[in-house]
Amino acid sequence: MANLDEIVAFLDESLNLHAIRDYPGAVNGLQIENSGTIRQVVAAVDASLPVIEQAAASGPGTLMIVHHGMFWQGVQTITGPLRRKIMAAFNADLALYSAHLPLDVHPDLGNNILLARAIGIAQPTPLGDAGDALPGLCGRWNGTRDELLTAVGKAVGGPPHHCPGGPANPANVAVITGGAGTEVAKVAQLGIDTFITGEGPHWSYPLAEELGINLIYAGHYATETFGVHALADRLACHFDLSSRFIDHPTGL
Repeated sequence: MANLDEIVAFLDESLNLHAIRDYPGAVNGLQIENSGTIRQVVAAVDASLPVIEQAAASGPGTLMIVHHGMFWQGVQTITGPLRRKIMAAFNADLALYSAHLPLDVHPDLGNNILLARAIGIAQPTPLGDAGDALPGLCGRWNGTRDELLTAVGKAVGGPPHHCPGGPANPANVAVITGGAGTEVAKVAQLGIDTFITGEGPHWSYPLAEELGINLIYAGHYATETFGVHALADRLACHFDLSSRFIDHPTGL
């Protein structure tokens, strides 16, 4: 067993939580507290109703770590699904901790670095200058575009969709997990010839063609499973707790 306050302090410090700006609806950090004792850790990408109900079934004293928390829509009435989620957590003595951008960009546990390593991108470094950096990484690829697509598919567990707008032999590859397809123009301006992200709007595909850049959509959900999984394992090891991952893909 472990103390919730000690776990939260460990997570906040490990993720440099309060130094990284994020979308206000992310509400990074502890979102729901329990009675104060944690017996096990459960990781998931989304704090959706089916996932919270499954985590609650694990029994009292569970800490759930998610990437997308409870409050993405901002202030809302505690009715319908939100009430059911909160009641499920309260009834099961479930605590909930959320980490969005701080987990994406973490140099060791982050979605970006773990995906880049899983693909085999060489020498990943922060994307852009420090003053105007995008929340991603760039590195080198030594191979063909087809080989890169195969590596991406293996990393995320399924074939990615892609726009072959750039060279057949990529060199400079950027990775921004999640829904970063809107950043394709900024990425191209940095001299990147291939951009790997989760998803993007329809217009990102023709824009990538026009800019002469390969754009690989590897799945919003699939590219963001890495961080919560690694964070839960790190936490479980540090506090001698059990951990598991709840896989609830959206297909997006």
